[in-house]
Amino acid sequence: MTREDDKIIKQVHVIGMGLSPHDLTRTHLELIHEAQVLVGGKRHLEAFAHVPAVQRKIASPISGVLDFIQENMDTRKVVVLASGDPLFFGIGKTLVERLGPERVVIHPNVTSMAGAFARLKLPWQEAAWVSLHGKKGLSPLKTALDEKDLLCVLTDPANNPAAIAQMVRAHDYSWRMWVLEKLGTPDEKISDLDFMQAALSDFAQPNVVVLQKGELGDPRGSLGLGTPDHWFVHEKGLITKAPVRAVTLSLLRLEKHHILWDLGAGSGSVGLEASLFVPQGFVYAVEKNADRIKQIQANIQRFQVENLSVIHAEMPEGLDQLPRPDRVFIGGGGKHLPGILDAVKKYLRPGGRVVVNTVLLESLSQAAAQLEAMEFKTSVTQIQVSQSRKMPFGQRMEALNPVWIIAGEKGK
Repeated sequence: MTREDDKIIKQVHVIGMGLSPHDLTRTHLELIHEAQVLVGGKRHLEAFAHVPAVQRKIASPISGVLDFIQENMDTRKVVVLASGDPLFFGIGKTLVERLGPERVVIHPNVTSMAGAFARLKLPWQEAAWVSLHGKKGLSPLKTALDEKDLLCVLTDPANNPAAIAQMVRAHDYSWRMWVLEKLGTPDEKISDLDFMQAALSDFAQPNVVVLQKGELGDPRGSLGLGTPDHWFVHEKGLITKAPVRAVTLSLLRLEKHHILWDLGAGSGSVGLEASLFVPQGFVYAVEKNADRIKQIQANIQRFQVENLSVIHAEMPEGLDQLPRPDRVFIGGGGKHLPGILDAVKKYLRPGGRVVVNTVLLESLSQAAAQLEAMEFKTSVTQIQVSQSRKMPFGQRMEALNPVWIIAGEKGK
């Protein structure tokens, strides 16, 4: 609606202050100076103490402030000053719900998150935010640390940088940590800290924390069946999950002398665990992606695996150079799956087994049909896993993508 529309339907203007009054536009300032009622936090109102308007501080209970705004909005021009951007953890949502969207005009501005990344010169299009403001405990942060690489954490006096540092310090990955205090004020301070410093320091409010994921730390245990996913170096989300790994290895029926081809090896998690079952045999991990080759090599070093070799090739090319396998695992093939299965038929030893994992219905149908056409004894297993996820007052179950496991046994 236009400013003239205010004469028909009285509207409350909610203005984001950005990081400081310096972020206000000329339009914002005109609205503030025209206000007959000015509502905001203490520090925001102090910046406009000279404006001849009735001023009301936002304080608990918020219902009293909302009642005051509603009582005045039909007869006076009401302007509300909000921290940062009104709809980014601000009062904007509350006002829209209470007054109705047609009675509220939102004027956006710079958020503390945008300001923090600007100060650090860090691109933030892939960053995630976590709000600990008013939360009991740090469980939202724990989930984000496992799933994200770049975080902005909104704090409060209890869930402060020192508490955050203690949790991040115990995480499996190393993290770089910045604390940005009182952004946009003369007392602004930016600290690039190690976690010991942060855990022992006091920080001025308000502040935000930015976390950037680094390298995976040393594993907390040795390689074994069902090794936790986060112990492996891997591309985010692209790893055969531990429960699926366990079922896959059971269907391979490995014996100690076997040669295993791990085709489309990704991070190498299946082949690495399989190496434990073939102490007198060997695993060949074939992968076309150069970055994932580096991940496999890093995982070999992490777990000190000696009976696994990495082959950089786009399948089915290069398979004729490898020793004939007793077992084959196909974790990735895509459009090349038919050609890979043809190669498996050619090179797999009599009585050998092949196991194909896929999340695609098309690959399921294709693999099962082709193995049967090649006269492999074929079976299909679907595995659907749900894992617990912490919530503020308990736990819920979160389902992972279903996986189809196609097993085929070659005739003798």
